[in-house]
Amino acid sequence: MAELVISAIICTHNRAQYLGAAIDSLLDQTLDNVEVIVVDNASTDNTTEVVQQRLSDPRLRYVYEATLGLSSARNTGANAAKGDIVAYLDDDAEACPQWLASLLEVYQNDPKVAIAGGKVTLLWPPNISQPPAWLSDDLASGLGAYDLGDQVQKIKNPSLTPRGLNYSLRKAFLDSVGGFDINLGRVGTNLLSNEELHMTQLALKHNWHVVYVPNALAAHNVSPARLKPGWFLSRSWWQGISECYREQVSGQAGVPQLLWGGERLIRGVYKTVKYANNPAQRFENLAYAYGQLGYLGSVLRYLVKPPTNSLAKQPTNSSVM
Repeated sequence: MAELVISAIICTHNRAQYLGAAIDSLLDQTLDNVEVIVVDNASTDNTTEVVQQRLSDPRLRYVYEATLGLSSARNTGANAAKGDIVAYLDDDAEACPQWLASLLEVYQNDPKVAIAGGKVTLLWPPNISQPPAWLSDDLASGLGAYDLGDQVQKIKNPSLTPRGLNYSLRKAFLDSVGGFDINLGRVGTNLLSNEELHMTQLALKHNWHVVYVPNALAAHNVSPARLKPGWFLSRSWWQGISECYREQVSGQAGVPQLLWGGERLIRGVYKTVKYANNPAQRFENLAYAYGQLGYLGSVLRYLVKPPTNSLAKQPTNSSVM
């Protein structure tokens, strides 16, 4: 079997304070001949300066993508990549030295692997050693924490899909499904999500493998702004909207969504009251119920005015350095 080549991609938007450490972690990999691509997604801070300070390293490339949106930036990065495998690291994460080598080994050993991702630990802000009392373990996973144990395992349940901040795909598979759906994935401050879940569902549907790789470890910086209840409520709202769209592209659109969302809303409100004396459980269920409001609003908009071409690909406007 021919040796595969892997490309590392960082898609970034206004996170210059973390970006340098993310790039440095990729330039410090144990794997030889690494290609590292930074996709600047319409940043307005000093992102360009951070990258230029490191462009003397021939392994590093800079691509500018003017169309705002994580999925658009990911597609631009994949199109620019020379590798058979594309590995995405978030701009506020740091990869361990064996990150790329661990991912590449899984693809090399199994030609049916379409998606692979690794364990994620959290890096708390200075002077914060533990999460606030109102933050449950389940909600903390929204900060990126991901740990399925210390053994490589194939994922059968899409809800256990690897986190997007530590995520890789076989390029042939990505091309076969038309790239990332631009209607999913974060766009600026809009916390759309579920693009990785959608990808995993597509992979499993077409008999590809999705793999958890514990040695492909990445650490995720937790921004102080994300340790506020309002951030989690906003994230839940947008996750509800994302879930509605994911169901629609999966052929589940229609009136039954109102029933599903309504049942979940009632369940969330009930548990919010039930766990009134438990701050973490109370807030987790409040956020869950709030997300269902976003879901139901999206369902109603769809029923009133169905989109005529929701899967249309958005053009990109990119340049390479």
